[in-house]
Amino acid sequence: MNRVIKIILIITGIAFLTFGGYELIKPESSVDIGIVEFETQNNSNAYITLGIGLAILLLGLFVNQKQS
Repeated sequence: MNRVIKIILIITGIAFLTFGGYELIKPESSVDIGIVEFETQNNSNAYITLGIGLAILLLGLFVNQKQS
């Protein structure tokens, strides 16, 4: 059972990191004025998603490790 939880945490962490990375690089809106195009981004939510994904991934990697 612990192995299943560990795998679920790792997969969820990777999914959050992937989604956070996508949110970090995609433009939210763009304005095209003639030959000039402006793009804006708000990365605050992307950083939160990346942080949560990293925490879940580390939890999945280090949960239930046996100490010698």
